[in-house]
Amino acid sequence: MSDTLVSLRHKIGGAGDLKSVVRSMKALAASSIGQYEKAVLSLVDYYRTVELGLAVCLRTQSAAATEQSEGSGGLQKTMGAIVFGSDQGLVGQFNDVLAEYVVKALSALPGAKTVWAVGDRISSRLADAGLLPVGAFVVPTSVNAIAPLVGQILLETEAHRGGGEIGQLHLFHNGPKSGASYEPVSRRLLPLDAQWGLGMANLPWPSGNLPELFGDREQTLRALVREYLFVSLYQACAESLASENASRLAAMQRAEKNIDELVAHLTQSFRRLRQSSIDEELFDVLSGYESLSKEKTH
Repeated sequence: MSDTLVSLRHKIGGAGDLKSVVRSMKALAASSIGQYEKAVLSLVDYYRTVELGLAVCLRTQSAAATEQSEGSGGLQKTMGAIVFGSDQGLVGQFNDVLAEYVVKALSALPGAKTVWAVGDRISSRLADAGLLPVGAFVVPTSVNAIAPLVGQILLETEAHRGGGEIGQLHLFHNGPKSGASYEPVSRRLLPLDAQWGLGMANLPWPSGNLPELFGDREQTLRALVREYLFVSLYQACAESLASENASRLAAMQRAEKNIDELVAHLTQSFRRLRQSSIDEELFDVLSGYESLSKEKTH
């Protein structure tokens, strides 16, 4: 069925309304990216402070003691994994790419796997691949919701680690790249072994006056390690959310380009059809004029 002028005008109007929605979603995604990127940058100074605190503790405590206190679970065979996904739409293969990466990485590690998933969609994809999560968390929708989520994850994983169930703990998420793109990344959070402790202990102090530690050293060290884990998880969550919105922004940019091409095509069809209608009307007028002229001559 061929289009009419009315139907084409309606389609052009609908495409214009859709473009307005796409522009709004682009602006929201761009704003969210900036918000989460600022959240990551805001952690830099705090993370540096935690590192310096760890350096003070570990200078006078052997790395072996750190390994014993924080990494004793490393002898266990169970591998823990925390995976940050997305529950929002218009993100393309965001969860699929990450799930494939997680499955491949964990399959290369020995022993049983214990997985926590942030997001129902990544949880279902991991379950389909044979990695049924033991816990699922809701994806935060704002910067203010990240800290409570990280607290829940720490409590959940600490309960398993305290029972000696978890040896190593790995972190998986999508990290932002240049050009509004992302890539899956991972890091090992635990155990904090001798090499990690040695690296922290050798961090240079920013001034010439070395500090001294007062109070219970073991308690202070554990508190700093918890903050170290908190910052690591917070950063991963914020980067995942920034990547999610970058993916959505790229999708909206493609949608806007497609809408522009559709509007151009519809406008061209509308003009061609309108010109054809005008030509037909002119032809009818001329035909009528010629008929009247012939009648007058007779």
